[in-house]
Order: sequence, then C-alpha cells, then structure tokens
Amino acid sequence: MAQKNAKQIESLEHVPASEHGGGFPPFQKDTFVSQLIWLAIIFVALYHLMSRIALPRIGAILEARRKQIEGDIAQAEKLKAESDQAIAVYEKALADARSRAQTLANETREKTLAEGEAERKALDTTLNAKIATAEKAIAERQAAAMLNVQGIAAEAATAIVERLVGVVPARSDVNSAVAEVLKR
Repeated sequence: MAQKNAKQIESLEHVPASEHGGGFPPFQKDTFVSQLIWLAIIFVALYHLMSRIALPRIGAILEARRKQIEGDIAQAEKLKAESDQAIAVYEKALADARSRAQTLANETREKTLAEGEAERKALDTTLNAKIATAEKAIAERQAAAMLNVQGIAAEAATAIVERLVGVVPARSDVNSAVAEVLKR
C-alpha cells in the first residue's frame, strides 16, 4: 500500500507546466476584453428579458395581490360592521328581555303580596270572629265559675264558721261577706 501511495505522489509531481502556467482564466489579460463584451451582451439581454417579460408579470401579480388584499380588507370591514350591528341588536334585545323579566317579576311579586295580604286579612277576620266567640264563651264560663266559686266559697265559709263557732250563720250574711271579699 505504501508503494501505491508513493506512485500517486509521483504522478502529481509530474504535472505538465502548461496546465498550471496561465493562472485563473477569467483574469487572463488576453481574454479579459472578450469576457467584458460577453458580459455586457448577456446583461443587456437579461435586462431586456426581465423588463419586457418577468417584471410585468411580477407587477401584475403584485397588483392582483394588492387588489385581493384591499377587497379582503373591505369585506372584513363590512363583516365587522355587520357583526357590530348584530351585537348591538343582540345587546338591545337582551336588555329588553331583562327589563321585561324584571317587570314581570315585580308584577308577580306585587300580585302575590296583594293576594297574601287579602288572605291574611280574611284569616284575621275569621280568627278575630273565632276569638270573639271564644272570649264570649270564656266570659260566660268565667261568670258561671264565679257564681259557682261564690257558692262554693259561701258553703265553705258556712262550714268553717259552723265548725269553729258551732253555730250555723245566716245564709245572707255569708253571701254578702263572700261577695265583699271577691270584689277586692
């Protein structure tokens, strides 16, 4: 393998001088003028092609894109205005609905309060009538009880006096004494 590498190195050393002698071809003095002429011809041809074919197409594409963008912006503004209007209508409808709901709630509350007040008054009237009847019954029973208490007190007083004194007192005297004590 070492022999193979040595042969390759030798072959590189025996390169003819004609291949290395001139330098970089575009910088050679004898071909420089012709290269400049060809450069100018190709530049003019490319400039002419670009200005007549490519640039108008690019300009048309840019103009079409500009018009498309302007149309899209106009449509977006139109849609935004429509959506703003729809939002305003929605918010107004929502406010109206809330107002109606509040009004209905207030009316229902007032109606319920009025019905409740009417029922309360009717119940108060019924209860007051029942209370009056009950108080009258209580007063009658109390009066009857007081008569019974008076009779019982008179009998008890008669029995106490008879036992203590041994003499039965007069019924009228006992009744007047008991009535006088109950008045206090």
